[in-house]
Amino acid sequence: MTQPFQLPHFYMPYPARLNPHVEEARAHSTAWAREMGMLEGSGIWDQADLEAHDYGLLCAYTHPDCDGPALSLITDWYVWVFFFDDHFLDMFKRTQDRAAGKAHLDRLPLFMPLDLDTPMPAPENPVEAGLADLWKRTVPAMSVEWRRRFSVATEHLLNESLWELSNINEGRIANPVEYIEMRRKVGGAPWSAGLVEYATAEVPASVAESRPLRVLMETFSDAVHLRNDLFSYQREVEDEGENSNGVLVLETFFGCTTQEAADTVNDVLTSRLHQFEHTALTEVPAVALENGLTPDQVAAVAAYTKGLQDWQSGGHEWHLRSSRYMNEGARSSTPWQLPSGPGLAAADIGALLATAAAERLRAHAHVPFQHVGPSLLPEFRMPYPLTLSPHLDAARRNLVEWTGRMGILGEGVWDEDKLRAYDLALCSAGLDPDATPEALDLSARWLAFGTYGDDYYPLVYGHRRDLAAARLTTARLSQCMPVEGAPTLVPANAMERSLIDLWADTTAAMTPEQRQNLKTAVDKMTESWVWELANQIFNRVPDPVDYLEMRRSTFGSDLTLSLCRMGHGPAIPPEMYRSGPVRSLENAAIDYACLLNDVFSYQKEIEYEGEMHNAVLVVQNFFGIDYPTALKVVGDLLNQRMEQFEHVIAHELPVLYDDFDLSAEGRAAMDGYVLDLQNWVAGILNWHREVDRYKAAWLGSRAHGFLPDRAPTGVRLPV
Repeated sequence: MTQPFQLPHFYMPYPARLNPHVEEARAHSTAWAREMGMLEGSGIWDQADLEAHDYGLLCAYTHPDCDGPALSLITDWYVWVFFFDDHFLDMFKRTQDRAAGKAHLDRLPLFMPLDLDTPMPAPENPVEAGLADLWKRTVPAMSVEWRRRFSVATEHLLNESLWELSNINEGRIANPVEYIEMRRKVGGAPWSAGLVEYATAEVPASVAESRPLRVLMETFSDAVHLRNDLFSYQREVEDEGENSNGVLVLETFFGCTTQEAADTVNDVLTSRLHQFEHTALTEVPAVALENGLTPDQVAAVAAYTKGLQDWQSGGHEWHLRSSRYMNEGARSSTPWQLPSGPGLAAADIGALLATAAAERLRAHAHVPFQHVGPSLLPEFRMPYPLTLSPHLDAARRNLVEWTGRMGILGEGVWDEDKLRAYDLALCSAGLDPDATPEALDLSARWLAFGTYGDDYYPLVYGHRRDLAAARLTTARLSQCMPVEGAPTLVPANAMERSLIDLWADTTAAMTPEQRQNLKTAVDKMTESWVWELANQIFNRVPDPVDYLEMRRSTFGSDLTLSLCRMGHGPAIPPEMYRSGPVRSLENAAIDYACLLNDVFSYQKEIEYEGEMHNAVLVVQNFFGIDYPTALKVVGDLLNQRMEQFEHVIAHELPVLYDDFDLSAEGRAAMDGYVLDLQNWVAGILNWHREVDRYKAAWLGSRAHGFLPDRAPTGVRLPV
């Protein structure tokens, strides 16, 4: 069969190595698969299929240093996961039987109890039998923290099949940014990373959830998934009718050829490997130092990092050899082995090296303060009406008085003209139209604090390139929010003064648990400002997935949700807030608001502030496309988020209410929370349309650095 495109040159910085126990693993996995019922008689595989796929070779390449028993166990895991994938294809994808597929998936977590004394049900098929056996053989050697992480990754891996089946049923091909995010969340690479821990060393729990380790795993995941998309395009798209493939996503959305889409996917893959290397060399050592890891723990993190590198090179080598994929003409471009052959001149090698260097530098090559003109606006899907609070005018006056009293208007960043142009009380009046005058004032003050801080960090600390001072400020802001008692910190600037004031007014009637949740939400927002500042100092444009996840924090979304939830009391059980449908609803609303802000603020941020944390710019840089094309991607994504928001309300929440057996009071409270979110998105859209903050005429008339009569040294910083 003719390949649909020529496989590109792959960037692969680490040589593949083969585990010497490969034959032991092959023999063991064949016997195990037969024992579990996966071979003859399964209707899915026979022994010839298993031998052709050669999962023993895959695991021997991806785990080159572990001993024979460990390699055999890991190989059994991969036999199981690939059997699951092919079994799900035949039983549910080809028949498009989503209900039966969901029922199949719903049983599988029963075979992964965190406590091994918990009884499992009797397996009803080879997938369940294999999972039950593997779980019992694997988890005794690992901590409870690892078991929890690995069980979640396994569930996400299994649920990928349901997401893919839903897209097939709907005939829907994902948005490029949505695809990369979903592929990471539900793809198999986080699961593979868990087995890397088993083979090398378990990551200490104190840093396992830290941002550097998360980025390390996620960049590893993206590279693994995108590489698989390139090699599996022919099988998935042409044979299986699959919609969830990165090459298909790009060629459909951008209207380009399959070859152009494949080359772009490879560019994205390369950028993720570069980010992996950057994180491993800079951020991971720093987080180990900050958390005071022991030498043994540092060695464990280093072994795990090396294990992820081995998986990349080994997985690539297996794709080159396995009959499961198209691999004719596939080549790698590596620092240790450049491609060779007849007709490959020195100029060709020089061109390859130049291309690799350009790809590595692209994320750091943005030129700030480019003229872009007025922000272009797409059509915004908004099915909910706007309602404004009748107390708006009073809230405007009160906010001017409060910001002046806190010192926000006296540090050279904001003045009263800027405050009026930003009209944050208008935003609050749309977000919570039924608020009391006091609650509306408090809401506007929180918005002022968050917006001021978001302006302050890049202007003050970015101007000075002073990451250490920003981290000190962030630590001090956290001290302004004690869970017990009153703050003991003496405020050194307007942000600290205003946060202490807000904390006292907001938490007076809260329980310690509510205070802790609110403190965590504010900490997450202020820490994300440091992440933005670090990118600014290193002139690094983040990739779309990392950006979207951090954007939720920089926008203060957790803070908004925390304050919103408090208004609905105990009638809504905490488990409901943690449920998939409610989290999906909240994330859809958050993403809509964040992306909407980036669309409106494009000129302000790119032309006047030299900012690089804007979704439109991020998409431009990541995919190598122009502003209008990137705007189309972002506009499509934000409107899809609104459609998802509507879908959850109409179809998923009613089922959730029944699942939780909510009382009439609980249903009314939950309906009120949904209405709050509807008001939130409608109010934010109205605010962006109305205020001067994003309008070209106002932007052209104002200074966007420090105010003319203020110098950077005039800003009072903590000491």
